[in-house]
Amino acid sequence: MCSWGGDCVSVLVLLGTGKAQVGNDMTSDGAVTFWIFLLCLIASPHLQGGVAGRPDELHIGGIFPIAGKGGWQGGQACMPAARLALDDVNKQPNLLPGFKLILHSNDSECEPGLGASVMYNLLYNKPQKLMLLAGCSTVCTTVAEAAKMWNLIVLCYGASSPALSDRKRFPTLFRTHPSATVHNPTRIKLMKKFGWSRVAILQQAEEVFISTVEDLENRCMEAGVEIVTRQSFLSDPTDAVRNLRRQDARIIVGLFYVVAARRVLCEMYKQQLYGRAHVWFFIGWYEDNWYEVNLKAEGITCTVEQMRIAAEGHLTTEALMWNQNNQTTISGMTAEEFRHRLNQALIEEGYDINHDRYPEGYQEAPLAYDAVWSVALAFNKTMERLTSGKKSLRDFTYTDKEIADEIYAAMNSTQFLGVSGVVAFSSQGDRIALTQIEQMIDGKYEKLGYYDTQLDNLSWLNTEQWIGGKVPQDRTIVTHVLRTVSLPLFVCMCTISSCGIFVAFALIIFNIWNKHRRVIQSSHPVCNTIMLFGVIICLISVILLGIDGRFVSPEEYPQICQARAWLLSTGFTLAYGAMFSKVWRVHRFTTKAKTDPKKKVEPWKLYTMVSGLLSIDLVILLSWQIFDPLQRYLETFPLEDPVSTTDDIKIRPELEHCESQRNSMWLGLVYGFKGLILVFGLFLAYETRSIKVKQINDSRYVGMSIYNVVVLCLITAPVGMVIASQQDASFAFVALAVIFCCFLSMLLIFVPKVIEVIRHPKDKAESKYNPDSAISKEDEERYQKIVTENEELQRLITQKEEKIRVLRQRLVERGDAKGTELNGATGAAPAGAVATTSQPASLINSSAHATPAATLAITQEILALFVGIDTID
Repeated sequence: MCSWGGDCVSVLVLLGTGKAQVGNDMTSDGAVTFWIFLLCLIASPHLQGGVAGRPDELHIGGIFPIAGKGGWQGGQACMPAARLALDDVNKQPNLLPGFKLILHSNDSECEPGLGASVMYNLLYNKPQKLMLLAGCSTVCTTVAEAAKMWNLIVLCYGASSPALSDRKRFPTLFRTHPSATVHNPTRIKLMKKFGWSRVAILQQAEEVFISTVEDLENRCMEAGVEIVTRQSFLSDPTDAVRNLRRQDARIIVGLFYVVAARRVLCEMYKQQLYGRAHVWFFIGWYEDNWYEVNLKAEGITCTVEQMRIAAEGHLTTEALMWNQNNQTTISGMTAEEFRHRLNQALIEEGYDINHDRYPEGYQEAPLAYDAVWSVALAFNKTMERLTSGKKSLRDFTYTDKEIADEIYAAMNSTQFLGVSGVVAFSSQGDRIALTQIEQMIDGKYEKLGYYDTQLDNLSWLNTEQWIGGKVPQDRTIVTHVLRTVSLPLFVCMCTISSCGIFVAFALIIFNIWNKHRRVIQSSHPVCNTIMLFGVIICLISVILLGIDGRFVSPEEYPQICQARAWLLSTGFTLAYGAMFSKVWRVHRFTTKAKTDPKKKVEPWKLYTMVSGLLSIDLVILLSWQIFDPLQRYLETFPLEDPVSTTDDIKIRPELEHCESQRNSMWLGLVYGFKGLILVFGLFLAYETRSIKVKQINDSRYVGMSIYNVVVLCLITAPVGMVIASQQDASFAFVALAVIFCCFLSMLLIFVPKVIEVIRHPKDKAESKYNPDSAISKEDEERYQKIVTENEELQRLITQKEEKIRVLRQRLVERGDAKGTELNGATGAAPAGAVATTSQPASLINSSAHATPAATLAITQEILALFVGIDTID
């Protein structure tokens, strides 16, 4: 360094380039840079002066976070611990002989800008400092990055940021506080131990936590642990915690300062992210009662009891900060003796230690105590080395890199047993330490074990206790449950369908056995048999409609889908097509009866129509199956809670459907074709509702059957699509509709025939149960003759009425002409004097004004017409 002005410029450049590296901790970088620039200008005239103070004193600077409102205010307990260490060091006759170690300190409030200000105050104010102590990661980042410009070693007693392990960026930094990344191997080890492979992360937007999370993500990736979500927040964790709930996070790693931790814990309670289904990892350096204190001061809306409930069962990982063995340390005390002295010192400063009201930083107090001892031991070793070169620590200046290097080497090789355990530093300047695992049980932290990162050794005490008695799951176990048709309902429908199939076969036998009977012959028994086979196929399809995943495997289900479509479609076509062909022939027969009254219905025409309808069906079904076959499709429903278990299990109901890729198109074709013949059949049935023909003696019953089939089909198709997601309702509705159509058709068409055969076994004149067949051949011929004569008479009457209308019109015209002549001869007549009525009597009266010959002719024509009508009648 050539000048202090150059040093200041170098610091500004350094901080400017380091801004991006610091991340969210350096949100006040502008303020930090301003402070550095200002203080460099102020300090330049003063810092080159000699060392002030007594010649037997060694001065170090201390930066302690004490009175801030956010971040880590661990200086509250670490500062008294450092003072105890100074007293003990200065009492050691063999340590720093002839010198006294003096600490100059100030409060940084865990703010990087204020920390920089404190650092420069310590630097430009006499006496000259040999080393700096600092706490809080954000402050240590700022101080350590700048202190190298003055060849100052920085020892951090309370900084866990992983970024501080960067030796290129922080070449003069050491810390007695282990890096936060030391917790991550422990967390991964616990995840493997308890079988957790799905975790979430909630972090405060601070550099120390961002770096820790990045390291944790890398380790999770290597260990095969899925990070389901990573949420961060600045000060208010409300939305972040809600997002954890939306993501169904169960194992959650929380990284935040204790002030934010209280807000998180309250929000955990509100969102119910605690208890037997959730496990939280918190940082272990909070005080034991951290969740009970400062609630009102920080605006926490949860009560102490609610905070206790939410905190129950959480895990903490922390580097061992207190010596676990009852060994005498370098200071001559055990860890418990140090604890007693520290408690007394805190009580003297006004802290209520007797009621477990510990100040912040109490857990890190041993680190601050051992940090002072590390400084003293490093200075002592440096003095020994400098003595051989006839130099002293008193000769150190901020430009003396040689002495700075000696202090660095001495600190790097320091190792001793302190109240925090074995103190030693890695090549990155990090503290090497074991990790302790604790769990909150009944409001108190209980030790579960220790983990040695270097040896990968987990010492487990088996003292963990889980709410609910078992290890929580890392996710909601979703059990997929297939919704199937109710077995009693399926059995009931199968029984009814089987009965219908039996009845249909019985009627087929009856139809064939009595085919020689006139009542059977006139109803076209082959058409009836086709209809019955269609009924049987439809009833078989009812059974297939109820076969689902309960009875067949997913691989076999597509075949069931195809069978349903084929059977129901062809069965409908055969049953309905046979009835449709009969009604069609009745309609055609009656419309051509005028020209050929004795024409008979030819059976092949009926069969041809049924065959045509069936052919269209086959074309559609074959195309569907070849180009876009039906497949098994699972409809999923929202998660449901199980009825009789307390386990963390959700039920995911699923329902099987038969669908293809272009399902709507194929259904449109099928429904369009069926709907067309349904509507046309309904029209024909209505047109022939009162027609009786001998050639098809059951036409009226067939029409009634068509009415019922059409109505039921038009209702069932849309309703079945609407309730398709309700398996029992859908199956029952469709099955009952098919069964009802089949039974009603058999009832209407065959019951009258069965009754007639039973009542007249010898084929005598048939009774009122089949009135269509009671018309004899002679009666039919007489009926046709009367119909023909009646039509002829109707034609004659129409002609006579037309002629009468013409004659009446002629009378009116002649009466008007004669009246005009009379008015011209005798003067105007009163209005309305001429009668214009269209009644026959009026016409005769108006003809009195005509000539006698004309009147006589018209009268004769009218009489002739009336005589003709009487003759016709």
